[in-house]
Amino acid sequence: MARAEVIAPGATVGVVGGGQLGLMLGAACRRMGYRFAVLAPEERPPAGAVADLHVRGALDDPAALRELAAQVDVLTFEWENVSAVALEAAAGECPVRPSPEALHVTQHRGREKAFLAEAGLPLPRHLAVAGAADLPAAIEEVGAPCVVKTAGFGYDGKGQVVVADEGDVAAAAALAAAGPVVVEELVDLSAELSVVVARGVTGEVAAYAPFVNRHSRHVLDVTVAPFAGGRKEWRGVGEAAAARARALAVAVAERLELVGVCCVEFFLTRGGDLLVNEVAPRPHNSGHLTIEAAPASQFEQQLRAVCGLPLGAVELPRPAAMANLLGDLWSRGAPDFATALAVPGVSLHLYGKAEPRPGRKMGHLTAVADDPDEAEALVLRAREALTGAGR
Repeated sequence: MARAEVIAPGATVGVVGGGQLGLMLGAACRRMGYRFAVLAPEERPPAGAVADLHVRGALDDPAALRELAAQVDVLTFEWENVSAVALEAAAGECPVRPSPEALHVTQHRGREKAFLAEAGLPLPRHLAVAGAADLPAAIEEVGAPCVVKTAGFGYDGKGQVVVADEGDVAAAAALAAAGPVVVEELVDLSAELSVVVARGVTGEVAAYAPFVNRHSRHVLDVTVAPFAGGRKEWRGVGEAAAARARALAVAVAERLELVGVCCVEFFLTRGGDLLVNEVAPRPHNSGHLTIEAAPASQFEQQLRAVCGLPLGAVELPRPAAMANLLGDLWSRGAPDFATALAVPGVSLHLYGKAEPRPGRKMGHLTAVADDPDEAEALVLRAREALTGAGR
């Protein structure tokens, strides 16, 4: 394996986007001796709390991106809904990792699915649709029930309509009238999995064992990392599916020629098939538990990968679980953090967002335990304690 040119501690890492992923990357930079710079439009973005430099500007502004890139040694991003064209311009100032080409593929569902299909990866049945006029034929071909998804700029279930019967077509058509969409079969799910994989400059790869995810209102609610300490099965998700998910995630990273971290999300069907749902070319909400649970967190891996350092160890010594904290928890007043943190083995992360709106990710809780059921029970117990529920 060729030796990478290392961007050593003391250098400056730039990130496009100032949210919680940037905040946690910045914390990893601080711990490992790097300076940290951020581009964000807000006056006080969460990532700004750990930044040496904050360039205030739009994430798709080429001038702002070049301004940031000129002051850092390597540039990465925390959100895929940024301008690949603007990042390409910034690449003239410093390395951009992952590449603008990888971002271009993964930030558009139509391009992403075409790329994955060409690579021979298993996908749900789907059709790309250019506009509303072609939508009825595509729905008929894919078959109801199906899901109509915007091709770009969708996250946390935004820009999606489930079509179960003719009454849902109007809402789907309104979505398609705004731009290209993908019509995808509604998969009969057994479980939703995600695999976070890092790939370095030299092609070195390291993938965490799969996480099992549960969503609420299309937003990730709870993640469990059960495949630790030799455990081979958890709630119907077996060793074979876990191993295949890990292998497929590595194949995606290699096919993208990724340098950095990506998360590959999977559907596990009731028939036992594993299908790629989507790819996020950045750290992922489901990987937050790696901060406490793994020898090297997903954010440390991102830093190592983009700086040409050897990747860290990914095998989790013990099972872990993570529960998201949404702004809804603040609706009954200030959360009772003291009672929540009295739950043994629970860690709290808050992102520094001033306004707790419903559905907004404000933080998360993590627990590590000897058993995945115990880890999940601990984070749920702590989250319930935040609002006094169950007391």
